[in-house]
Amino acid sequence: MPASPTTLATLTTRFGPLPTSEFRGQPRVVVARDQLLGVMRALKDDLRFDLLVDVTCVDYLNYRDAANRFGLVYLLANTDTNERLTVRVYLNEPNLTVPTMYDVWKGADWLEREVFDMFGIVFEGHPDLRRILMPEEFTAFPLRKDYPLQGRGERHNFPVLTRSEA
Repeated sequence: MPASPTTLATLTTRFGPLPTSEFRGQPRVVVARDQLLGVMRALKDDLRFDLLVDVTCVDYLNYRDAANRFGLVYLLANTDTNERLTVRVYLNEPNLTVPTMYDVWKGADWLEREVFDMFGIVFEGHPDLRRILMPEEFTAFPLRKDYPLQGRGERHNFPVLTRSEA
């Protein structure tokens, strides 16, 4: 069930006009980086969006008419009313830092680590922001559109194992 008009109206009243859209019946709201933590706390504490379903990222490099490089996406649900809401914040290099949502939803822990590992988005205040999928030696972010798709790739980043270690 999409977020109710009351939810969107409450956000607009508290945080000013926020760009909204709808895709396949699901509402989406765009939030500025400096409003992100406040909006998310209001959604959790006041509007009872108690479930952080997912955190992901979209790299808009080479997208026609894209004004921003990255779109950080939060998928939220209210388990009492079955409302769903997508919250997006746009980011550009060199500042790819947003506040962590770990203090709002403990489930953000590994979700944020995955986005950090694959895209290089930094979640300020995260209690354990380190790679979760790739080895620590890996220096690139493989889901970015500018990551090379051919050639030797990142082999130089992995330590060589001897037969006795393997």
